[in-house]
Amino acid sequence: MPEIKKFVVNPVQENTFLLYDHTKECILVDAGFYSPEEEKEADHYIKHHGLSLKKLVNTHCHFDHMMGIEYMRNKYNVEFAAHPDELFWVEKVVDQASLFGFEMKPVRPPDTFLSEKDTVTFGHTEFRIIHVPGHSPGHIVLYEENEGVLIGGDVLFYGGIGRTDLPGGDYNTLISAIKTKLFTLPDDTVVYCGHGPETTIGFEKKHNPFLT
Repeated sequence: MPEIKKFVVNPVQENTFLLYDHTKECILVDAGFYSPEEEKEADHYIKHHGLSLKKLVNTHCHFDHMMGIEYMRNKYNVEFAAHPDELFWVEKVVDQASLFGFEMKPVRPPDTFLSEKDTVTFGHTEFRIIHVPGHSPGHIVLYEENEGVLIGGDVLFYGGIGRTDLPGGDYNTLISAIKTKLFTLPDDTVVYCGHGPETTIGFEKKHNPFLT
């Protein structure tokens, strides 16, 4: 089973996930580190556990999930991957951040792109990519079927869903994508959300007011 380390970072309280297995290879999903202290915490964890960072992956490219991309990319000399439909948000990340009162430096475009049915592999672990638009046009989630783990970004939250009022968002698209792509997964699938606590597919089917 992959190990999952959650860092709750930046003023928006975004969840950054470090995923690794017994081989010590790892990937970092949605690197939102904003302060030097947050960067140091991640560096210390990687070093202390003897991990080898292989890739940066973003579920989507809203600014709060992008704040640590360039730091990690430069320090560890790794590729940054996202869905091609998120390129718009990468190019506009400085403007995005400023609208919410934050200063950010530009982020270079992704080195590689990930789309539906692609896989991300580290060590002996493989996550399948599922495209779930609506919160953002190129939003993807990472699904590990054997252990029932979903790294879900800002699509589905504990009792909630991602906002759809930003450019490229669409409420009906999001609801449809959740029901047709995520709610077909086993009920005991654990969803690691981009903000807030974890949940399960089964719980959200029964209790999420947006989806019941």
